[in-house]
Amino acid sequence: MLPESSSSQSDNLRPDVALWAAWLPVVVLIILLAVNVYIFSDNATFGSNQIALWLAAMVAGVVGRFHGIGFQSMADGIARSVHSAMSAILILLVIGALIGTWMISGVVPGMVWLGLKLLAPEYFLFAAACVAAIVSVASGSSWSTVATVGVASLGVAKALGMSEPWAAGAVISGAYFGDKVSPLSDTTNLAAAMADVPLFVHIRHMLWTTVPSMTIALTVYMAVGWSGETQMVDSQAEELLAAIDQKFWLSPWLAVIPITVFALVLYRVHALAALLVGTLLGGVFAAVFQPAVIREIAEASQFGGSYLQQAYSVVVETMANKVTLESNNHLANELLAGKGMSGMLNTVWLIISAMSFGGVMEACGLLQRITKSLMQFARSTGSLIATTAGSCLFLNLTASDQYLAIVVPGRMFGKAYRDRGLAGQNLSRTLEDSGTVTSVLVPWNTCGAFQAGTLDVATLAFAPFCLFNWISPLMTILFGFLGIGIAMVPAEVVPEEVVTPRE
Repeated sequence: MLPESSSSQSDNLRPDVALWAAWLPVVVLIILLAVNVYIFSDNATFGSNQIALWLAAMVAGVVGRFHGIGFQSMADGIARSVHSAMSAILILLVIGALIGTWMISGVVPGMVWLGLKLLAPEYFLFAAACVAAIVSVASGSSWSTVATVGVASLGVAKALGMSEPWAAGAVISGAYFGDKVSPLSDTTNLAAAMADVPLFVHIRHMLWTTVPSMTIALTVYMAVGWSGETQMVDSQAEELLAAIDQKFWLSPWLAVIPITVFALVLYRVHALAALLVGTLLGGVFAAVFQPAVIREIAEASQFGGSYLQQAYSVVVETMANKVTLESNNHLANELLAGKGMSGMLNTVWLIISAMSFGGVMEACGLLQRITKSLMQFARSTGSLIATTAGSCLFLNLTASDQYLAIVVPGRMFGKAYRDRGLAGQNLSRTLEDSGTVTSVLVPWNTCGAFQAGTLDVATLAFAPFCLFNWISPLMTILFGFLGIGIAMVPAEVVPEEVVTPRE
């Protein structure tokens, strides 16, 4: 969905701000984040990075105040920025509850059980990426895909003794491939709208870069699968399967829950509503089909009363807080743990902090000042596309939101593409190849924080293995410099001053 403040994103340019001053908050942020990683290592996202974002926002505020921006304008900028992420925050909280109810209802354990039965370790990464891609194309949502089949895939990877970062990277690669090419995706529609291009013209033009990027990623995943060795032996797999069988009543009826969610998303029901329905169905199915699980958690939590009271208490507790089921298998204990809404609160804190920094930067005109300065590097078709891609990445790093990473460069570079005789689908493709897919690689971006919170794998841990997300922007830049798949405006509508529109 389009942030409410997007209409003014490209208009808040303050040419009186020195370029070094516009970059100062960004440099401070980078230094603080580097220090946090050095000192806190994997725990950097549990507080220290949030403080770094607020300190960098303060620096941006000082720069803005020096140039006449009032505190109220900055506060309004923060409010607009946080408001634009509110849908993501609400979805994140619902997904925490969904994972909990899908765990106690047997949906996720059933998916893990099926994955262990059907998937050989050497094909796992390839299959995980393909399944995520199919589901994401159908649903149009990388977030819903990762929150459902992605969580189950991570469970299978853990059971197989495979690298969780590799597994997360494969799932995210597939999910973002589907998100890019699906006509149901909000970012796909947004990119097409920003370049004033028909939706299916945009999607067809993206295939030039998207198909080769995904082909390379799948090839690498297959090669890694064949070359790697899992830590799990057959006896361990059988013990895990036995533990799941003992704990849950597994039935094809449990598939009704994820099928219902995917059907709702497919019919364009808002993701928040679809996931909430899936959460509630998970609670109902847990009460009906998993009475042993309900009673075990109720006893451990000292919930008394009738079975109906116990079921209600357990479902609510699971939706709210982390709940772990105990078994004789330590791996099963790790797999059968829900997060609950409370498990997502740290990620929510990170998103709010990141959006506050981006809001101050935007309100003070610093983001636009930096992006505008990059235009001087767009001297050829290849460099124009590379500059657009770099601007998208910069906005993902600073504004912390993939929508702004599409909207701002889309408005900034539209005229430059037209002046060079380049059709609008070149711009829309570059926005998607760079703005959409790189958002998940940034720990404090809404997408990176969301996927880390959902999969319980740190962003910096899985980011190197999101191969499609790295290859896609590089592919669009390469094609730009080589002149491959570049659509031109018909000659009769090309501005007269354009002499060499393609290099």
